[in-house]
Amino acid sequence: MTRMKFYCMLIFYLLSCLTMQAQKGVNMKDIPADLQLATIDKGDTIPLVNLREVVIFPELRFKTKKAQQNYDKLVRDVKRTLPYAKMVYRTLIETYEYMETLPNEKAKQKHLKQMEKDLFADYKPELKKLTLSQGKLLIKLVDRECNQSSYNILKAYLGSFRASFWNIFAGIMGASLKSEYDPKGKDAMTERVVIMVERGLI
Repeated sequence: MTRMKFYCMLIFYLLSCLTMQAQKGVNMKDIPADLQLATIDKGDTIPLVNLREVVIFPELRFKTKKAQQNYDKLVRDVKRTLPYAKMVYRTLIETYEYMETLPNEKAKQKHLKQMEKDLFADYKPELKKLTLSQGKLLIKLVDRECNQSSYNILKAYLGSFRASFWNIFAGIMGASLKSEYDPKGKDAMTERVVIMVERGLI
């Protein structure tokens, strides 16, 4: 039995059990907080469960050993860099929400400088271990998670001058902070791997 068939059978089994319980009479205390109830004809109550979107990819067939190695490397690199991209997104949201509570521009700039200093202290040692290809991938994954390029994020928080400085520095290393993620084009294979990693399939 494949993993997909097992999960499908498990889901249908759980749903059938919940439906039978609902028909007997539901105790609201026994219902998980994320489970919604809906009433249909004749007062019968059934559970509504929000299931994660199912994405099915065609099976990969590699023509050469080199192609297989490139794919394995991509999987390894995504697993290494995706957590950092998601951390950037969370930090971005938290920083924006916190800065909205600060009284003036001076306080906001002071907070940004301190945050930049803390981030460098916490993550610089780890990020320095990334390879050039992993660094380029991280820049693209930041664009995927935040829906804007690393350059635009830096520009919004640190200003045009510093954003340009960091982009020039990235250019010396063969990268660009303006790189955009193209999930349906040149980054389609990366998107496939990201989705599978997020769902714990690889």
